[in-house]
Amino acid sequence: MHDLTSSGRSRNRASRRIVVGISGASGAIYGVRLLAMLRAANVESHLVASRSAQITLADELGMTLADVKKLADVHYPNADIGAAIASGSFRVDGMVVAPCSIKTLSEIATGCTSSLLSRSADVMLKERRRLVLMVRETPLHAGHIRSMGAVTEAGAIVYPPVPAFYAKPASLEQMVDQTLGRVLDLFDIDTEAVRRWQGLADSFAGARGGEAD
Repeated sequence: MHDLTSSGRSRNRASRRIVVGISGASGAIYGVRLLAMLRAANVESHLVASRSAQITLADELGMTLADVKKLADVHYPNADIGAAIASGSFRVDGMVVAPCSIKTLSEIATGCTSSLLSRSADVMLKERRRLVLMVRETPLHAGHIRSMGAVTEAGAIVYPPVPAFYAKPASLEQMVDQTLGRVLDLFDIDTEAVRRWQGLADSFAGARGGEAD
């Protein structure tokens, strides 16, 4: 069996499919690294990025949308409301919006979707599929928090990309990958990027060079 991508090419059907949305919020690295990690895990990725995301990609990473498309198995224009991922009949395992802007969060929270990105997220909710929103904003006002509550009640998982300092990251890439590895845990996709917590005793022993109590 084969699938046709949005560019008309034929690919072998992967056993898993994840939609990756990249909005214009700061933190474009999360979407880019997520695509790379999905490819490494042999998970088929379907990319949709907003127009604002293109600005953030260029400013933060010096990348064009064309560069990012090469990391995805399938990609769609954000204005293509007739795309496969706009329908619940197209089977996927779920979606991650990385990063997720407040604008995108608000559209998903209200169900008033104006783009393929937010429509695809709305499809995940109506089909009871996993939707993870890596909301990237601070500080938050009451309206932001209400929107987070609304999407949570609808079934989404709000996952701000908070660094896991217990993992003692030695670089920005390790910090990003640890967060994304934990996001992929929510889809039962295991990666080598996650440093698993083994408890304080083990952590203290490492800090003391293995000294016994």
